[in-house]
Amino acid sequence: MSRNILMMIADDLGRMAGCYGEPTIATPNIDRLAGQGTRFDMAFTSTASCSASRSVIYTGLHTHQNGQYGLHHDHHHFMTFHHVETAPALLNARGYLTGIVGKVHVGPPETYPWAVREESGTRDIAWVAAQARAFLDAARNAEKPFFLTVGFIDPHRDMTRSGFGNGDFEDDPNERVFSPAEVSVPPFLSDLPEVRLELAEYYRSVHRLDRGVGLLLDALEEAGHADDTLVVFLSDNGAPFLNSKTTLYDAGVHLPLIMRKPGARAGLSNPNLVSFVDILPTLLDWAGAAQAKGTRPGRSLLTILEDETLHDDWQIVFGSHTFHEITNYWPTRFARTPRYKYHRNVAWQLDFPFSGDLYGSLSWEGMRNADPAMIGKRTVRDYVRRPPEELYDLDADPFEVDNLAGHPDHRETLEQLRAATEDWQRATDDPWLYRDGVSVRAVRHHLDAGLRLPDRFDFDCDDPASR
Repeated sequence: MSRNILMMIADDLGRMAGCYGEPTIATPNIDRLAGQGTRFDMAFTSTASCSASRSVIYTGLHTHQNGQYGLHHDHHHFMTFHHVETAPALLNARGYLTGIVGKVHVGPPETYPWAVREESGTRDIAWVAAQARAFLDAARNAEKPFFLTVGFIDPHRDMTRSGFGNGDFEDDPNERVFSPAEVSVPPFLSDLPEVRLELAEYYRSVHRLDRGVGLLLDALEEAGHADDTLVVFLSDNGAPFLNSKTTLYDAGVHLPLIMRKPGARAGLSNPNLVSFVDILPTLLDWAGAAQAKGTRPGRSLLTILEDETLHDDWQIVFGSHTFHEITNYWPTRFARTPRYKYHRNVAWQLDFPFSGDLYGSLSWEGMRNADPAMIGKRTVRDYVRRPPEELYDLDADPFEVDNLAGHPDHRETLEQLRAATEDWQRATDDPWLYRDGVSVRAVRHHLDAGLRLPDRFDFDCDDPASR
């Protein structure tokens, strides 16, 4: 049996699907896929930024390891390191026909050498499905197993202040139009007319994405590959709204991940904490390729795919964000357990930056001009001005509003997660592990010569002495 792979990546979906509890958006095809496979309920990207998250998926490395620190396109120009091994390169070497249709958004091309590259910014799901069918035909003619990635553009924002590409499909009878009154405003946003207006447009884009998923699943079945293909569906980051995209709050990084493996049990809900660094090891495991030793932090999810119990060694994940746009420098690291979330905000003395699309949105205009000015349950001040560390008890505070980092009753938890995060930073050779306001990695060659780093995050101008 061929061991084929179809991976579908939604753009800015978050967990906005029926199978993840969204009550209003109609996503029957995504829900159908979840019913045929495993729905991971605790899946996390490393960073809530498009290019960076995709690089994590394709390399199995966090962005501070692979070099794709932020957006790839335009003047942002972040690139994955040339030496990093990627999914298309590794599966090319395994004899697969590799291809990508739609959004690519990582580079350089020589580091991501898909054999078939149909890059496009179109939201025309019929075109996407036609390209996928042509690719499946090419794989059959070449008598090769295939690895096809489809990067949907939906439900990303368009270039308008409140749009999601819906204007191009006014005459499409399959389009589902939502009214602002019928949307369900998630608690990380404020219930305002501007927010509802944008959510209604967003819902329509999500519905179109879902129909695209259905077309691809139909194409796979018609090509005779439904029973020999590992199907993976996920999103690169959370919904394109404040408190979500570009942040490491759960609305930005706690994401859908659905896998359908031939022969596996169906309709499962998996509670284990998994990371997008686990995607590439999973693909290589399915393809029978050797795993590189000691370089990638992730593990194959096939080992726990059919489990519905939480294992002791799958109870913590980590994340790494440094940039979105080139002007959005705000390095943060996080640790997430079933109950707690720890954030280490390296550049906390800077205001948290707004990406251009979110700053220009009508939803932000509405929230900043409200009285009081709130973003969901968070004040605008608390959104923009953040402390060095944040700690949240997600059982009591799922939207990460009540920071417990300075609370004496939670000191032990804070110290444990701080230490775990720093151990992970050292294990992944993170340049943003800071002491005394400097990168430990940048000065480590001086440490054996007697350099002493004070045990504090930031440089203290009032007490600059190191001894």
